[in-house]
Amino acid sequence: MNTESTGHAHGPRGSFLKHAPDVYEAIIKLSQASKKGLDPALTELVLIRASQLNHCAFCIDMHVRDARKAGESEERVYLLSAWEEAGDVYTPKEQAALALTEAVTVLTDGFVPDAVYERAAAHFTEAELARLIPLISVINVWNRINVTLRTPVGHLS
Repeated sequence: MNTESTGHAHGPRGSFLKHAPDVYEAIIKLSQASKKGLDPALTELVLIRASQLNHCAFCIDMHVRDARKAGESEERVYLLSAWEEAGDVYTPKEQAALALTEAVTVLTDGFVPDAVYERAAAHFTEAELARLIPLISVINVWNRINVTLRTPVGHLS
């Protein structure tokens, strides 16, 4: 495997917090606002799943720890990368949130399919969706920053 492309041969690239504290604080505020009114365990599942898709080790580590603090089981954390095949380990509402997370994160077709959005809308109120969509979007921002800067697991960016 090419270590240059994977980043394993190199350390962190810089300190986002040190050089752009105002941007950092703005993203923190958006993160906090997006979580209001959403179930903390569901929130962490969404944050972990997006981070898995984006290969962000820093965020996966952080949110797995946060999920455990929120009372999430080891089984549900371990099975998250294969949630669709995990049967009834996740509720229909959680499955809808995870499907929406994948659609918003990957955007392979250039849009979120109607069926995915409608599935989420069947389980979440408009007010909840108004939080869930930015929550998914902001974890993608964090993932891209931390992956780009090669933020080491267990350190602040």
